[in-house]
Amino acid sequence: MTEQNWPWPDELDAMIAAAKHHKLLLENEKVRVLDTCIPAGERTAVHTHKWPATYYVMSFSDFIRYDDKDNVVLDSRTLAQLPSVGTAMWSEPLVPHSLENIGAQDLRVISIEIKK
Repeated sequence: MTEQNWPWPDELDAMIAAAKHHKLLLENEKVRVLDTCIPAGERTAVHTHKWPATYYVMSFSDFIRYDDKDNVVLDSRTLAQLPSVGTAMWSEPLVPHSLENIGAQDLRVISIEIKK
């Protein structure tokens, strides 16, 4: 899926739909850098990320990712290897979802979204 055929409205963008948990650090025509922090026990509103991104883990906590119909898409407790602080991961664009921090500490990542 490319930005040109992204079917979801701009209102679902993380900075609009889930602004409570996303802070803009930098944006230009090439990248957007977000500081995402989900405190223990909180859940984001349903939102999207239209660009692929590298996620740098600042702090980790178990989480559940839900789709826009509240179905569980990913439960971190089922992962073979948990991301550790200081590691980076790649992600393709993320369709409408919400994330619930079910752990005991903040879930915090810096995402570097690559615009096309």
